Amino acid sequence: MPTSTTPARPRRRQTLRQWFVELAKFGAVGGLAYIIDAGGFNLLVYGPGEVLGPHPVTAKILSACVATLFAWVGNRYWTFADAKRSTPGRELVMFLLVNAGGILVAAATLWTSRYVLGYTSQLADNIAGNIIGVGLGTIFRYVCYRYVVFTGDADDAPPKQTSPAAVPHQD
Repeated sequence: MPTSTTPARPRRRQTLRQWFVELAKFGAVGGLAYIIDAGGFNLLVYGPGEVLGPHPVTAKILSACVATLFAWVGNRYWTFADAKRSTPGRELVMFLLVNAGGILVAAATLWTSRYVLGYTSQLADNIAGNIIGVGLGTIFRYVCYRYVVFTGDADDAPPKQTSPAAVPHQD
């Protein structure tokens, strides 16, 4: 039970090498999720039939949702595998909330570009939504994944076994 001086969520300590490996994994998962997101957006808006051509913000939200599900699996089972929670349902809800924030960042940059600044070309849509928006959203996501979603809380960890030799003998 945490006391007032004990933090409820201890941070995982990492070496610089471990942090770089974690960032590389996060980048690989994110790169694939980006391909899913940007590819899906362009297919929906500019692909055959231009299914969501008049609704680019809706297309951005849909493509980002598909990419988000891919990213949860990749980050949970690979990037942050050592820090995943024992309660995947709770972790998924937190992951989805964080990604909703990241999706809002990307959608807001696209919306601002289109409806405030008046840029409506395919190039402008991709720069605003798929470069600036995704870039800002990625920074937001990494910080939240590391410190909010994949924390491996002490409450989630199985109790440590102590050997009989480590326990002081009381007579």
